[in-house]
Amino acid sequence: MERDISPPPTKRRRISNGSDVKVAKSKSKETDQPNPDTSQSLRIFTWNINGIIPFLQTPITKFFSPSTSSTTTASKAPASLRTFLHRHHFPQLLFLQEVKIPASDLKTQRAVTAAVDDRLDADDEEHGPEYVVHFTLPRDKFNAKGFGGRVYGVASIIRKDFYDQHVTSVRDVEWDLEGRVSVVELKGKLAIWNIYAVNGTDAPYRDPQTGQAKGTRHDRKLAFHRLLVDECKKMEGDGWTHVLAGDFNVAPARIDGHPNLRTWPAQHVVNRADFNSRFLDGRNGVGLRAVDVWRALKKDERKYTYYPRGREWGSSCDRVDLILASRKLWEDGDVLDAGILDSPQERGPSDHVPLWVRVRYECEKEIQDRDREENEGKRTES
Repeated sequence: MERDISPPPTKRRRISNGSDVKVAKSKSKETDQPNPDTSQSLRIFTWNINGIIPFLQTPITKFFSPSTSSTTTASKAPASLRTFLHRHHFPQLLFLQEVKIPASDLKTQRAVTAAVDDRLDADDEEHGPEYVVHFTLPRDKFNAKGFGGRVYGVASIIRKDFYDQHVTSVRDVEWDLEGRVSVVELKGKLAIWNIYAVNGTDAPYRDPQTGQAKGTRHDRKLAFHRLLVDECKKMEGDGWTHVLAGDFNVAPARIDGHPNLRTWPAQHVVNRADFNSRFLDGRNGVGLRAVDVWRALKKDERKYTYYPRGREWGSSCDRVDLILASRKLWEDGDVLDAGILDSPQERGPSDHVPLWVRVRYECEKEIQDRDREENEGKRTES
């Protein structure tokens, strides 16, 4: 299938101090870590953590006095959420999928909020920034009832200074009752989506109101694709651009599966073709024509995000966690870099590894203020 993805153009942009800089596509570093924040840089991390509970443990350094313990983040419990945020220099957004919290479990929700905002660690420079947490949890009593309701669910963790200045809303979507979709809407009409897509299986999908079987989870996966694309297209008609980040439960191409791409049962082939057609290729102008930014930036590089536990590291893996960007963002050169943190250490207690993207972001007010300052400077010069 045809994909007319071209590299983002090299552009000249004016940054906040008024000097021009030439911005080109960043090369992947050996550590695959993003560059530090700039005045117009937005870093988004996404990670399927396969259950939140291990990430709420107290860092081991809490149990020792400063004189007898190391003050490096490496000495902390690797599953600490605050440690993750610190280790990656406090990104503006961290999206978690498969948190496995029942909607009624307010105690665990409060524990997550406390864990990401635990700023008492001695090695946090100035205790680090505060964060806010938005949960989207299952409300479907027929399709999300396993393990006492501890299934699915996403959490959007947002740095408070960024939240206060740039976020206009954090919302769910009415067609998702399984806790799979959260939308962070920013000034300047940029929507950042936290996605935990349906995994296609032969298990029945039940009507959320009546409980009657309405096809399979494969059918629901295809419906999820359609509903998500329709929602994004509607917003695009109102001038929005998008970054969709999360676990899409599909590997787009042969290069994204090792040692083999999943092709059996045959419905997985259908699901993959539907995903590619709706999200990446456009489907007769109806689809998004979004850009799979890691693949577009890294070309034929092989990295994966799903590493099942119980198997030797790297023996069987897939790239099913993705970050998609509106084609306009890509063509405007606003997608700066992306990476996959593929190591057993970064995987931690999960069976997925984190990935990230760095995009250029200016809210509408900042653009207007900058243009006004430039116009005033021109009038002064004349």
